[in-house]
Amino acid sequence: MGKYNYSRKGLKGLTPFPFLGEVKTRVKAIQAAPDTIPQSVYNANILAKSLHPAVQHVKIAKVEDHGGAKSFTLVPDKARGTEKMAYFRASQYVSVSLNINGAPVNKPYTIRSNPKDALGSGDTSYTLTIKLTDPAYASAHILSTWKEGDQVDISGPLGDFYYQDLRDAKQVVAIAGGSGITPFYSMAAAIADGIEDFDLTILYGSRTAGGILLKDEIEAVAARSKGRVKVIHVLSHEEKEGFEHGFITAELIRKYAPQGDYSVFMCGPKAMYTFEEGEMKKLGLPKRRYRMEMSGDYLGAAQNADFPGSKKGKEYRLTVDIRGEKQTIPCKAEESLLWAMEQAGIKAPSHCRSGECGWCHSRLVSGDVYIPEDADGRRMADKKFGWIHPCCSFPLSDIELAIYPTE
Repeated sequence: MGKYNYSRKGLKGLTPFPFLGEVKTRVKAIQAAPDTIPQSVYNANILAKSLHPAVQHVKIAKVEDHGGAKSFTLVPDKARGTEKMAYFRASQYVSVSLNINGAPVNKPYTIRSNPKDALGSGDTSYTLTIKLTDPAYASAHILSTWKEGDQVDISGPLGDFYYQDLRDAKQVVAIAGGSGITPFYSMAAAIADGIEDFDLTILYGSRTAGGILLKDEIEAVAARSKGRVKVIHVLSHEEKEGFEHGFITAELIRKYAPQGDYSVFMCGPKAMYTFEEGEMKKLGLPKRRYRMEMSGDYLGAAQNADFPGSKKGKEYRLTVDIRGEKQTIPCKAEESLLWAMEQAGIKAPSHCRSGECGWCHSRLVSGDVYIPEDADGRRMADKKFGWIHPCCSFPLSDIELAIYPTE
């Protein structure tokens, strides 16, 4: 091979003329090609879109009446472009788009069904179980108007109130109040079918035995879980054999909690959370070991001890700036800025309605607001540069707000 470290034999006889002919070939191919820019779709983008769709167009396939609550089975509306339901983690929620007497509202509701129901390419579904709440607004509208065959728009799955083995103990105690059973029903079904791998003890609080929502259904799921799901019913307004009586106290939790380390998940009304926070301290549980589902309107802000008493009953003006177009509407100190915008017919972005998801993220141009400490989910940068979550911000003066709809 001489001074060269490769054989030159194959190069002998080569001339530049064959390569010059390639120029004509390339020019011909370029001239024949379309003028549009080539498009490509990456598999990662396809997967992301399937898991996190901006909207899911669905139809109501079935309505089941529980008396004071109804379960709605939602299936893809293929005629409007949704081929299948997005997969979800057990106990996530969706935001439902509503129009209530001209008020555009997004309301979060837990997907009560088994995540398995959303798997596959056909016959996928979600089930939402919705109870009449007090005060009744969205729930009253849904329960009185939704029927089989209706078309509904919902978001993709949202929320992080699900089991995470890097964060949560292998043993979980769930504290449910009323319709707060829905995320734990989903967890229980996922455990029974091997989708989730942890043990679940549900302390389910209801007023009376006759008023237990989904009693037969949750007990049927527990029965096929091979002992991994246990359900204990706690009645606050009735003493009855086979049921615990009173409230879900630290003492009651100790009675049924597993030996060793465990996490506590809670879903129910705000009053229940306030009570249970005290019980967690009695148990000596560190904050990382108990969690609360926060999706839903923050009610009763004016009753908080740190709410300025002089502002109660006051009404202010809220100026809303959407891409340079301004509109001024009334807003009351006891009502969130989001609520005021919705009642004025302004379609403001929102999902969780509890200060957690950040979807309503808006800039406070001027004015003062009250933000409850237990619902302040803003980042440090938001606080520094004047960004708020209107769903959990209450006016203490005239306000100017810049919002940024996603549509």
